[in-house]
Amino acid sequence: MTKKLAPIVLFVYNRLNHARQTLKALQKNELANKSVLIIYSDAAKNKNDLKKVAKVREYIKNIGGFKKIFIHKAKKNMGLANSIINGVTKVVNEYGKIIVLEDDLVTSRYFLRFMNEALEAYKDEPEVASIHGYIYPIKDLPKTFFIKGADCWGWATWSNKWSIFERDGKKLLNNILKKNLETEINFNNTYNYIKMLKDQIKGKNDSWAIRWYISAFLKDMITLYPGQSYVKNIGFSDESTHTKNKTDFFKFKANLIRKFNFSKIPANEDLVTRKKIEVYFKSIKTSLIKKIKFKIMSFFK
Repeated sequence: MTKKLAPIVLFVYNRLNHARQTLKALQKNELANKSVLIIYSDAAKNKNDLKKVAKVREYIKNIGGFKKIFIHKAKKNMGLANSIINGVTKVVNEYGKIIVLEDDLVTSRYFLRFMNEALEAYKDEPEVASIHGYIYPIKDLPKTFFIKGADCWGWATWSNKWSIFERDGKKLLNNILKKNLETEINFNNTYNYIKMLKDQIKGKNDSWAIRWYISAFLKDMITLYPGQSYVKNIGFSDESTHTKNKTDFFKFKANLIRKFNFSKIPANEDLVTRKKIEVYFKSIKTSLIKKIKFKIMSFFK
């Protein structure tokens, strides 16, 4: 294990219960007391959120369990995308590497170890964009594997890799169309990432993550994933800012890894596992369609 651990950057807003669960899990991580934690607290975007934001800020000012804690409180609402893009850029340029979490991600106690060991192992591999802690609930995956692009549910990267991030969604879309990459980016048309990018361009969503994924994809860069998740997302509820959908994908509760043993693998995309992810995406779509049809039939009955 490298002596210089990556700083953990946590983005919070107005969900006290979620932030509490995220921080309690993080405090239980093996390397928490040796790690620097930097928290970015966005300001309320309206009067209804003022008290909620205040409660979150009151909570985070009293937490412990880390080597050092720094808290940045925005004076004006920046929104999730700007908060993350600006915060990540500032911290990763200062420290050279970074581990990023949002306030609805509960981690295994081995999450930080996985992130730090993988960051050290692949720091000199130019094709590796990032390390990711979450993986879909798919059976019989390799212990670790690489997939083209980047991801957003508990991730880590380096300053030179983050530098390829493109803020301008229009530029990304134009490059996709020039290179005829729509089908590949959409995992053989099983998940519509292109629509997500188009919606970001139109202002229908404020996703930094879709731009990160496609920025890495267009550079032919890959991300390391675990075969079993180190992260579960607890954010898909009525309190969620951006997503309230409840498909099987969102309902999944990770069976967080209880043992840890990292070993480096060659930095090449795993096309067999990519195909398994396509099958999983397709099954989600099929499952959702069946649920919708069932509700329609029930209504007419």
